[in-house]
This record gives sequence, C-alpha cells and structure tokens, in this order.
Amino acid sequence: MSKPLSRIARALRGRAPLALASAVLALQAVPGLASPADAAAAQGDGGPLVVTAARLLDVRTGRYVDNPQLLIEQGRIVAVGRAGDEVPANARRLDLPGKTLLPGLIDMHVHLDSDPHYGGYTSLQFNDRFWSVVAVEHARRTLQAGFTTVRNVGADAWNDIGLQQAIDAGKVPGPRIVPAAISFGATGGHCDSTYFPPSMAQKNPYNADNPEQARQRVRELRKYGAQVIKICATGGVFSRNTEPGQQQMRFDEMKAVVDEAHQWGLRVAAHAHGADGIREAIRAGVDTIEHASLIDEDGIRLAKERGAWLSMDIYNTDYTQAEGKKNGVLEDNLRKDREIAEAQRENFRRAHRAGVKMVYGTDAGIFPHGDNAKQFAVMVRYGMSPLEAIRSATVNAADALGRKDVGVLEAGRWADLIAVEGDPLADVTVLERVDAVVKGGVVAKGVESLGQ
Repeated sequence: MSKPLSRIARALRGRAPLALASAVLALQAVPGLASPADAAAAQGDGGPLVVTAARLLDVRTGRYVDNPQLLIEQGRIVAVGRAGDEVPANARRLDLPGKTLLPGLIDMHVHLDSDPHYGGYTSLQFNDRFWSVVAVEHARRTLQAGFTTVRNVGADAWNDIGLQQAIDAGKVPGPRIVPAAISFGATGGHCDSTYFPPSMAQKNPYNADNPEQARQRVRELRKYGAQVIKICATGGVFSRNTEPGQQQMRFDEMKAVVDEAHQWGLRVAAHAHGADGIREAIRAGVDTIEHASLIDEDGIRLAKERGAWLSMDIYNTDYTQAEGKKNGVLEDNLRKDREIAEAQRENFRRAHRAGVKMVYGTDAGIFPHGDNAKQFAVMVRYGMSPLEAIRSATVNAADALGRKDVGVLEAGRWADLIAVEGDPLADVTVLERVDAVVKGGVVAKGVESLGQ
C-alpha cells in the first residue's frame, strides 16, 4: 500500500460516512491511481474507428458476410454493415484486405501468473513478487494471440486482481480478465499447498472443511475482487499427494459454495477430474466443470440435464509430456498426466457427441501463454467441427460467463475482434496465426494498417 493510501486508510477507521466520501475524493487525487481519462483510453475513446476486411464470420449462423464494415465508437460496435456504408468524416480506418474477421477469442481457463518453464520445486528460486511481474508479459502475449477475454481460475497473492485493474486502467496491455483470485478446496486437496513438510507450515489460507467455512470463503474472495469462484472438487495432476480421481469436497460443501456465490451473482467453476466429484459438483449446481477428464455416462447425462458447461483442456498434454521433465515437473505428476490424457480426450468426444454444452478452456500456464489457440485443432481432431470449436471460444464462452458484451460481432457489444488470413472453417489452425487484434476499439495488433 502506498503512503498516501495508508494515511487515508488510517483516517477512515471509525469515521462516519461523510468522512468516507471525503476520503474517496482524496483518493482520486493520489498520483498513480486510475483516472477517468485512463479508463476511457483503455476502452478505446479515441474517436470513431471503421474496420473493413474481406469477410466476417457470423458465429451464430456459421455464415460469412462478404466485405464487412464495422463502425466502432467509444469502444463499442455501433453498426455492422458493408464496405461503403456512410461513416463519420473523422473516422480512423483499419483496412484489412483479404482477411477474415472473427470475434475476439475467449479462454475460460488460464493462470496468467503461472509459467510452465518452472515446474516442481524450481519455482522456489524466485521471490514471491516475480509471479506478479511475469503475469504482465503473459497477459500481453495472450492478447496478441487474439484472446481478448480470459477467465483466470486461480492465482497466487491476488495477482489476477491486480493485473485486471492495471489492464482496465490502461497501464499495461492485456485481455479482459474475469478473476477468481485464490481457488480453494479441502485441506490437503488439490487447491491446498501440498509440496512441503509440516515444518514449513504451508497451506492455502482459504481452505474450507465444512459448509460454513465454504460460505465464508466465497464472501471473502468476492470482497477482494473475485468475479468467479473456483473450487477444487477432486484431486489433480500437478499437485502432490492427490490423485485426479479422488473426490475431495463433499456435496454439502460444494452446495454451500454454489448457493452463496449465486446469491452474490457470481458463477462457480469446479476443478473436477474424477467421475464422483464431477457428478456431485453438477448436482450441487456448479456452472462449469473444469477438466472433466474421467467423466462417466452418468456425469454426461447430468451435465446435459442440468445445463452445466464442460471446459476440457485437451491440448496441454502435448506440451507437458514433451517439455515437462526438463522444466522440472516431478515424475509423479507426469505419470498422472499420462494416465488421464487419452481418457480425457475420448470423454471429450463422448460428451460432445451427447450434446453437452462445451466451452474453450486451455489451462494456459501449464503450457506457454500465447499458444492458447493450439487447442482448436485438437478439439476438431476429437469430434468438433471447426465452427463448433470456434463457438466454444466465442458465443458459448460468453453465454457461460453470463455476458452480453463479448463473444459476438454485433451492435452494442465491445469492439473485440481478430483478423486472420484464410478460412478458419476449412482450416482451424489459421487461428494460431492472428494478424490483427482489436480490444474495446483499441488496435492492439496490426496498428501499421491504421490510418485516417
């Protein structure tokens, strides 16, 4: 906390609402805090912007619109028309001849303060604040890759909250972040600190071992900025002394989390590899099931009946098995990764075939940030059409977030869009090579094409 803020915080203790209002006014004058002008700049308030290209993919219908023209004002799409439609005389132009426009992509499962090059115990060579700093570069790479919105489902030391605030204030580039802050679960479970002996007294301070603790954790996390709640219903791959198939939170604990979160207007994501934990999480009302590696037929049926979304990270094993050992990942973790990899992919195929709702979640941070789009090809290999895979990272993800302002290129939504060379419906791998990115009307990539 900065010195000016510390003085204001001390002055607030025990003061009346009038003093609080005065302090808020004082905060606005503290150097370095986000100003209204900062926020406006971050959302693209630089005058009207017109974007043209060869075609635009309507992700709802799966059809292309030839020679599209988007008019953007104050960061929002005002109109989607055709090239040559009347535009304001002072509009800047981003002309992208030969390119295909799509909505900005959404990754529903990332960890921006994680770096896969430091696995196992190798991360201990760095100070705690190292991870806050590298998250800034990870956010930039994610945006440059065309992912204009991400859901960060678990960070250390409130790193995702701070990063979100810096991005929203226009201080650093990055995607829109829906932060979970600190994920939690049972003592000794996947969300706990499981790598150290008792003498080091390491634990997740947000462990929840009964329903009342679970409710309290939701309230505390929301208080400090969480916009989604992430729990660990089962064991995991990259924790120690847990197995992916183990259920680790009871139904009543998960139900307490869901009830409390929904009361506050928050959605809940559950890390759940094992079949029992998946079924109990769905019955408890969890909104998205993360990983869902060992989901069985009953779990698939329940997900379809209850409308739960599955976020299945079916690319990252390619990276972890190729690079994990030299990055310091322990053999026990690599063993678990190998054991569930193909099962998860085949269960992805079965769940998709059954009509379960699916979103795009990669677990970026287990593999390098910026490579998020490599999962599209794997989703197509295991049963999705390219259009279905694209929808999972656009309109479906927006629906799962409960947001009407991202995921589709239409009037009223944020002007978040990407441009690629080629036809992503014929070759989904073109999404791995994004030529231009616009977020909230700000050209984040491809600015060399911008002119009056």
